[in-house]
Amino acid sequence: MTIKKTFGIETEYGVIHRGVSDPNPILASSLLINAYLYAHSPASSGPSAPRPGWDFVHETPEKDIRGFVTPESIAPEIEAHLVNAVLTNGSRYYVDHAHPELSAPECSNPLSVVQYDVASDQILISSMEAAKEVMPPGQEIVVYKNNSDGKGNSYGCHENYLVDRETSFDLIADHATAHFITRQIFTGAGKVGCEIPGYSRSDVPFQITQRSDFFEEKIGLETTLKRPIINTRDEPHADPTKYRRLHVIVGDANLCQVATFLKVGTTGIILSMVESGVLDRNIRFEDPVRSLQQVSFDLGLKKPLELTNGTTITATETQWWFYEQAEKYVENFGTDHLGGDSAPLVLEWWKKVLERLESSDNLEPLVGVLDWVSKKHILDGFQERKNISSSDVQLAAIDLQYHDLRPEKSLFKKIKQEILVSEEESNFAVKNPPEDTRAYFRGKCLEKWPENIVSANWDSLVFDSGEENLQRVPMLEPSRGTREQTENLLNSSNSVSDLLERLEGNKRDD
Repeated sequence: MTIKKTFGIETEYGVIHRGVSDPNPILASSLLINAYLYAHSPASSGPSAPRPGWDFVHETPEKDIRGFVTPESIAPEIEAHLVNAVLTNGSRYYVDHAHPELSAPECSNPLSVVQYDVASDQILISSMEAAKEVMPPGQEIVVYKNNSDGKGNSYGCHENYLVDRETSFDLIADHATAHFITRQIFTGAGKVGCEIPGYSRSDVPFQITQRSDFFEEKIGLETTLKRPIINTRDEPHADPTKYRRLHVIVGDANLCQVATFLKVGTTGIILSMVESGVLDRNIRFEDPVRSLQQVSFDLGLKKPLELTNGTTITATETQWWFYEQAEKYVENFGTDHLGGDSAPLVLEWWKKVLERLESSDNLEPLVGVLDWVSKKHILDGFQERKNISSSDVQLAAIDLQYHDLRPEKSLFKKIKQEILVSEEESNFAVKNPPEDTRAYFRGKCLEKWPENIVSANWDSLVFDSGEENLQRVPMLEPSRGTREQTENLLNSSNSVSDLLERLEGNKRDD
């Protein structure tokens, strides 16, 4: 069975606290987020008012899709005592390990994901500005949308997709592995050098992705140690009898809108094809981790990758096969469950990008479309102007500056970008939730009654109406709680008590 797709994206940002002798990234991340929250407090509540926190009651990161629980094997992912806020656009903004992380709200289509991903970047930019206002002169917190500090540490950009609980996870893993290994050719953010032990800058002057260096297994539960290509966390944040969530940790953080759009859009279509049982071939790589790295190193996009059946295939050939299957699938099954009108646009860009990538001797048309191509264009130009070698340390600095979110410093901002989401649309998404998922109800409740919401998470809100007991409102269906379904209810409710009474009445009517 194919279910309506729900998409999500969450980004850990690199952070540097400049102007201090002993910088602490945890404190810097906390300061960054708190400065934003205080600067954007509703006038009615003020910066010192209590804020709804994140509700951890349904967090089960140790539960494995394969049917077991292994708490002793999991590194703690969230430190609950650190700042952990919920924003009016439905996002979660918090400190994760030593990074600020922003988890965008649930979206119904890939274009909406791009809109809220760009909005997330704008929130981080505003956070930097707010933090600078409260710090002593000479201090500054700088945020980078990248995935590596160049010292062996990596931080992620994760994607989330709801899939049908009844679909075989082994089948999902098979097809998703082939896709994740090869989609790097359009999702990679580009990277100077390599952080795999035993490799030098002369071995890998530049590669397609930032994350591939840090993966060690094909499948597993971890996200920070022994990272797997396929993550097995069974934490749907929705009705667990109907859904599972595929938590994807293998992607790069992208600045190019088309790259983000394709990253999410192609994956959503492929997962729907798996659910529908229409893929007539399994592409199984002999050594998935090695193939992941081989694709990242192969700037010419022609490296033959070994399959378990003894044959070989290139990354581009693999993506062409997925594209051809997707084209037939959309023609036969439609796009309603894939996000409607954005699905044909995914196919259009998928085909266009693959055609351009096949001309690997001239990738100029993809500058501003794909991050790794854009970054290499900048690096090549700098290297030529300065007449320096590919091992020059200046290139690593240029690499980092590409990801600098400060508009006046960002090298990404210097190139002409392919725009899918307008500035007006992303500005709207900074404060407002998507209108066609449950994020609408979460965000609008937070906007209207922040003082009455004790905590929130993806699938529930906890209200304090002044009664003896707190009341939890479950939101197990991502497609319920939309503007169409709840706007009149929210507007006509004069208090939280009124809202809760009406919700109880609606439940009885159902």
